[in-house]
Amino acid sequence: MSYREEAERWILRMDDEKLKAELQGILDNEKALEERFAVPMEFGTAGLRGVMGAGPAMMNVYTVRQATQGLADFVRAKTGGSGLVAISYDSRNNSKLFAEESAAVLAANGVKSVIYKELMPTPMLSFAVRDSKADAGIMVTASHNPAKYNGYKVYGPDGCQMTIEDANAVLVQIRSHDIFDSRTMDFEKAVESGMVSYIGDDLIERYFDAVEECSINKDVIGEQDIKLVYSPLNGTGNKPVRHMLGRKGLKNIVVVKEQELPDGDFPTCTYPNPEMLPALALGLKLCAEEDADLFIATDPDADRTGLVIRDGEGYRVLTGNEIGILLLDYICKARTEAGIMPERPVAVRSIVSTSLVDRLAADYGVEMRKVLTGFKFIGEQILHLEQTGEEKRFIFGFEESMGYLSGSYVRDKDAVLASMLVCEAASYWKSKGKTLAEILDGIYEKYGWYRNRVISISFEGADPDTMPSIMRGLRRSIPEGFACRKVEEYTDYLTGEELNIASGEKKQTGLPSSDVLEYGLEGGAKVIVRPSGTEPKMKIYLTAKESTEAESVELLDELEADAREALK
Repeated sequence: MSYREEAERWILRMDDEKLKAELQGILDNEKALEERFAVPMEFGTAGLRGVMGAGPAMMNVYTVRQATQGLADFVRAKTGGSGLVAISYDSRNNSKLFAEESAAVLAANGVKSVIYKELMPTPMLSFAVRDSKADAGIMVTASHNPAKYNGYKVYGPDGCQMTIEDANAVLVQIRSHDIFDSRTMDFEKAVESGMVSYIGDDLIERYFDAVEECSINKDVIGEQDIKLVYSPLNGTGNKPVRHMLGRKGLKNIVVVKEQELPDGDFPTCTYPNPEMLPALALGLKLCAEEDADLFIATDPDADRTGLVIRDGEGYRVLTGNEIGILLLDYICKARTEAGIMPERPVAVRSIVSTSLVDRLAADYGVEMRKVLTGFKFIGEQILHLEQTGEEKRFIFGFEESMGYLSGSYVRDKDAVLASMLVCEAASYWKSKGKTLAEILDGIYEKYGWYRNRVISISFEGADPDTMPSIMRGLRRSIPEGFACRKVEEYTDYLTGEELNIASGEKKQTGLPSSDVLEYGLEGGAKVIVRPSGTEPKMKIYLTAKESTEAESVELLDELEADAREALK
């Protein structure tokens, strides 16, 4: 069947007039049809994510229904014929629609669901899965992507994103159904029948109680008069973040008005991502006007946390690594002082996050574990501890992409928690007469000026084999060095093998296979290359560690130039 014929079939079968009109408008555009019909959207461990529009390669009610039909089949097979799924959604256009469509398909298949009455963050979905003892969870979100995107993330019964094995099993079920053959029913009728229930305030309150349990200095926020500027970036964080901080006694919160209310068009920035400076521009301006101590921004599904701190007369935008450094240092110091550091404490970081925390953790007697990129791998480490009754050993986990967790109540990064801990750390240090900027600089003075940089190289529109071909080329020959720094250690996470260049000694990483290459350079510098799992781009993670900040930045520039050349 040609792309045009398939598009015409969609037009006949669809009941969405807007999507019909979209396809009718491009029936003579072969390239546009190919983009929508050549390759169906891939269902992986992160579920679905793509541009909204008509066709199997895009996010729409039909791809959502088909994915949910596959999930329903999977859950019924696991449970013996019924099951329960928790559902949440963010502020994106169509998120509520996709969430309700998911619940309707589940109901038609005999699977019950519980859904939040209004948009809620990703970590609150993870909590709902665990608290309600659900068999799976659905979070409708595209995280920090531009407004034209949406997504469908699936969680397992442990509150982690679904495992590779389970995702593959769901995919088998998805492929067994035509996209228009999903069983469904009217959402309101599903609610009336009892197959869909709304999540109650009692569960939400238990979530806030669990977050507050992670507080170490319980009253310090209320005792110190810090002033916070906050932005939910038009997403889900507005109510829960402000509620949690108010509960902890923070009285002086100024919200960025243009970014306060949910808005799926994200009118103030192309990328509603706290990692990117344009998303922070309005908050930075408000900081100066309000003479604030801190500025916190959370992404649309409130799992990532950005931070700007006062630095003398100005402000410093922190990287995800720097926030992780400050939070780990505070948690370790405050727990030790309070006498509540567990025996054999464990912290976890992703392999692409700063190795400075390894030294910091060691000085506090904390075991630092390294995992692959993706917060589900941090969640797996908590699960391993939980299975032996040792989950209290876990004190902190983070990714350089601004994801943080302390506590085992959820299995995903949590910006509500991170916002509380940031304010608590700032208040704690203020009670000692110090600022977060002074603490961070002191850490650098002690351990070295670690500087990190992430580069993204886009391959939009390129041959699908371009990125795999580059990775194959890198594996054929190990570079001698980058920026005049010799490669001393080489790790291929696909084979799981670490190689010491000088000695020739090899050992296993002990991690699952992943298409990532790591080059450890003399002097502590590092280059890591990783193709994105969700977008047509490659990421390069650079680390420099010199005796001064200026020297580290200079080395980063040299490493970037060499790394870009290597990927041509």
